[in-house]
Amino acid sequence: MPPSIILMESLDRHLASLVRSSGLALAATVPVGDFAALDRPQTRPPDVLLMDLRGQVGLPPELSAFKRRHKGTGVVIIASQLDPGLMLEAMRAGVTEWVTDPLSMPDLKAAIERVVGQHTPTQAPGQVFAFMGTKGGVGATTVAVNVAASMASEPDAQVVMADLHIANYGDAALLFGAEPRFSVVDAIENAHRLDEAFLDTLVVRAKPGIDLLASPERPSSSHADALQIRSLIEVLAKNYKAVILDVPHSDMSLLDAFEPATAIVLVVNQELPTVRRATKIAGLLRQRYGKERLSLVVTRYDARAEIGQDDIERVVGLPVWAMLPSDYRLAISAANVGRPLVIDNKTRLPMVIRQLAQQLRGVHPNNAPPETKETKRVGARRLGLAGLF
Repeated sequence: MPPSIILMESLDRHLASLVRSSGLALAATVPVGDFAALDRPQTRPPDVLLMDLRGQVGLPPELSAFKRRHKGTGVVIIASQLDPGLMLEAMRAGVTEWVTDPLSMPDLKAAIERVVGQHTPTQAPGQVFAFMGTKGGVGATTVAVNVAASMASEPDAQVVMADLHIANYGDAALLFGAEPRFSVVDAIENAHRLDEAFLDTLVVRAKPGIDLLASPERPSSSHADALQIRSLIEVLAKNYKAVILDVPHSDMSLLDAFEPATAIVLVVNQELPTVRRATKIAGLLRQRYGKERLSLVVTRYDARAEIGQDDIERVVGLPVWAMLPSDYRLAISAANVGRPLVIDNKTRLPMVIRQLAQQLRGVHPNNAPPETKETKRVGARRLGLAGLF
């Protein structure tokens, strides 16, 4: 697809015709300095902005702010001559391409191609991991927060977490000890202008180096549909290597939003109502996305419980990727101080969470413990749960 080009009108009335005659896609022209026209809702920012400064005095003052909002838009300045002071001002604003009189179409076309090449995305979308509790209170947010923190502690990590609890209170910000100014609702409502620069203003940086899109402080009356959530996920995946989603169990409409997901993790415990609901949700997810991207995590695992790992896998029809041991005091202590429990903690629970994070990212540590009777429990205390549903 050819790059979209917008020309800020100049005194040269033939410039637009010259651009069009060269075969370049001139999408529109706007008045000089009218950057608001480029930020209108539902308006896609251009790939290239042509600015003719011949006959103008200096750079438009709004250019720097425009470039911060739209880093993906390349700017080509047309000038009468190379003025060192103006060039320095333009470089500070993020402009790297100049074309001077006498204006040559080959020179202009080459400058446009250079700025387009600078902003052509080469990085594959990041991995997306959605965590959903199958019932309230199973600890899905705790798992999502600590998996995110574990991934963020890796070298060269670029991790973002989005708390999608829009209609009710989400706890991700609390568990990170963060105080966000904006929320995931702001990101959804401004999806048409959600680029890297705008994202930077919405997220809050939390330990250990994770960006957080928190849930709103007050329950929002607005409802985000699956299409809006999917668009948000795709934008996050373009800007981060790993995206962690904390998904509310109460909104089944969001199940249609997870096409970009690398893995969808259902969080359960060893209680019969939770396993029963997990079976229903897993069935819906299998119909939409197949079985390959789905898995289970069991929280507060008790080896003596009547419902074991093999029972859960057989009834729900999904593999259990991790069984997190119960450590109530550690979990409560971490929540009270707003610090993920995987940070600087070497007890059993954070170790298992770190292994889960590595497994999700496709990293299998050499020192991973072998399966044991405690973790597998094949055939132990079967209840015939399938017959109950």
